[in-house]
Amino acid sequence: MMKKLFLMLLVLLAQPAFAAINATLYKDPACGCCEEYVKYLEKNGFKVKAVNSSDMSTLKKQYGSAQLASCHTTRIGQYTVEGHVPVAAIHKLLKEKPQIAGISAPGMPKNSPGMGPEIKGTLKIYELGQSAEPKLFSIE
Repeated sequence: MMKKLFLMLLVLLAQPAFAAINATLYKDPACGCCEEYVKYLEKNGFKVKAVNSSDMSTLKKQYGSAQLASCHTTRIGQYTVEGHVPVAAIHKLLKEKPQIAGISAPGMPKNSPGMGPEIKGTLKIYELGQSAEPKLFSIE
């Protein structure tokens, strides 16, 4: 009996503290900063499937990120995460589950993950949705 209990305890302790969050990142095959962002996500507990695409503009239109585009487009669950979005904003999105298409760090900000040293509190993250004007989601 004690042996079975001990084995069950070992199995439970061997399980990860949290399940990895699955993400599919679409990128141009020649983009180096996209690879850096993949590493950033993986370092922060995401399981990333990187997919090379030669038609990123069609993907961005399909997933609702064309107006606030960056170099890569990531799908996490039902949401689109466009560009070099910090994981804090992604976790906020997944926790709050707002009725939006996703979030974006448009362009290629130098202070964002994968683009250079991340400077917290300086990066504006916008909602992807129906609004004609960009709506602020968070500042990370």
